[in-house]
Amino acid sequence: MVDVGECDEEDAAGWQRACELVAAARRITVLTGAGISTGAGIPDFRGPNGVWTRDPRAQRLSDIDSYLADPEVRRAAWRSRARHPAWEAEPGPAHRALTELANSGRLRALLTQNIDELHQRAGLDPELVLELHGSMFGTVCLECGETGTMRAALRRVAEGDPDPSCERCGGILKSATVSFGQALDPEVVRSGQRAAMDCELFLTAGTSLTVHPAAGFAELAVRAGADLIVCNAEPTPYDDQAAAVLRGNLDEVLPRLLSVPTVPNSSPLRTWGDPSTW
Repeated sequence: MVDVGECDEEDAAGWQRACELVAAARRITVLTGAGISTGAGIPDFRGPNGVWTRDPRAQRLSDIDSYLADPEVRRAAWRSRARHPAWEAEPGPAHRALTELANSGRLRALLTQNIDELHQRAGLDPELVLELHGSMFGTVCLECGETGTMRAALRRVAEGDPDPSCERCGGILKSATVSFGQALDPEVVRSGQRAAMDCELFLTAGTSLTVHPAAGFAELAVRAGADLIVCNAEPTPYDDQAAAVLRGNLDEVLPRLLSVPTVPNSSPLRTWGDPSTW
């Protein structure tokens, strides 16, 4: 039995079930959201103290139509990028716990809605990370597709250009992230779908599971036969599909959950991602 501490009966049952699933799982896919980085000083968006909760107007900076149409939105976006807390943030215990999971050989893939690269900085192999919404550390031209580094673009901002354009074609430049109104990279989506269908356990951490298509990976995994564990401070639309739901600070929850010793599992490993099951 797992020591569930001072949990109430319902929480204790959830913890017991979650720990049993983690202990037995040989192939785990993880989906992370903004809640995993709040402990590193990066606020989430929709939580009680989220960026958009405190200032709904800030959401315009992540809306592609507003960004294209309004130079002031772009100038505000560049100012926001320059002072983004991810420049100073360090990975926390939750990030490191997922790196340890990868080191155990049981992590199928880590899908993240975050743009802060803290998973990679925690030592996670970049080949295992699918950045569903891109990275804030790169730039892309919306006209010709030319890519560059965010540091180079922000140097131009610091030198007096409040809305730097593409140096190749003069087009509008933005961060290499997916804004509202933009489609996700189709190959990234396909890779995420494959990872969701090719696991025994699908673990979500710090995501409200309200933004699609990312949130739909949880349902896809369940339909493919995987167990679902939801770790989030607030309720999500997928809690009723989960085998276990855990609340609390992820810097405490994930290290505790993922440190559970593995148990032998001799049953055949068969998933929808296994062509022999098609």
